[in-house]
Amino acid sequence: QIPFAEFGGGLVQPGGSLTLSCAAAGAAFNTFTLFDMGWYRQAPGKTRELVASIATGFGATKYHDSVKGRFTISRDNTRKTISLQMNNLRSEDTALYFCNRLSGQIPWGQGTQVTVSS
Repeated sequence: QIPFAEFGGGLVQPGGSLTLSCAAAGAAFNTFTLFDMGWYRQAPGKTRELVASIATGFGATKYHDSVKGRFTISRDNTRKTISLQMNNLRSEDTALYFCNRLSGQIPWGQGTQVTVSS
């Protein structure tokens, strides 16, 4: 069973907004509250990069410099989900977005495609 399923991607114009969601399943569901979580992205021809992270417990957040002030990560430990609110999207945000643990990643899901284009 794929541990994480990502949703919410799509085609949006520059300056637009999208909200991504990630649902944990299987073993990832049962251990969700134990791990800091992250949203990652991979653009064509580039390596996967960490976009935002959120800690377990009090939920401290960190962001890649390129998305600070535009993206907001959150988590729901009851539903075992994390979300990424993305505002003021830019063409360089175009990528396949994934969620996973911040460390000790387990198998990746299929991701959700975000395309920012006019």
